[in-house]
Amino acid sequence: MTKSKLIFTVLFAVFFGCTLLTATAQAKDADKPRIVAIGDSLMAWHRGADLSIADAVSRGLGEPVTNRAISGARIIYGLPVSGALGMKITNQFRKDTKADWVIMTGGGNDFMLGCGCGACERRMARLISTDGRKGEVPKLVSRIRKTGARVVYVGYLRSPGMGSPIEACKDEGDEFEARLTKLAKRDKGLYFLSLRDLVPSGDRSFHGADMIHPSRKASRAIGARVTRLIKKADRAR
Repeated sequence: MTKSKLIFTVLFAVFFGCTLLTATAQAKDADKPRIVAIGDSLMAWHRGADLSIADAVSRGLGEPVTNRAISGARIIYGLPVSGALGMKITNQFRKDTKADWVIMTGGGNDFMLGCGCGACERRMARLISTDGRKGEVPKLVSRIRKTGARVVYVGYLRSPGMGSPIEACKDEGDEFEARLTKLAKRDKGLYFLSLRDLVPSGDRSFHGADMIHPSRKASRAIGARVTRLIKKADRAR
């Protein structure tokens, strides 16, 4: 097994271990706040300490935010049981969800765990087409938008250029976000929030020890950006 494959395998094992705990939290999600967060570890990280992106948004807006994100979750996910519990991001937005806003992340694990950030053209096309019109991501966004909810799709942290395991995913990440930008331009209720400019070159403080996931500082900073976006959009209505 190559070093990169070993890293991906270990990370997936850690992420999947969080699934049971998060699924239990989901089962207790009886309230109906106007803001729901779904996605992968970018959104789920630090939730146990109430310091996730969703927690930062909740504090910034002064209202509850239900966080259903699960570490390791993907957009494309084939296992039925764990997929139904939320490892498939589509299933985190349940049929009974009534929300004004959905904050979401997703796609990173489809590259990192799905194709090892290499030869990902086919997977990219399944996620979202070059023009942003087709694929699993537009389908999910469309399903959410049909409920009347507006969507904030949060992009991913960039590597500070200091040996991050996600360095190899840069080209795929840039192309993915370019397609998301095209999708957002056609829908006034979809806001794509890029984090391209968040991490200064050589600054490790926005990443955790694994150099993949957000530090608490990063979660606060991202949450602040989401908060400003939602406040601005709400005022414009």
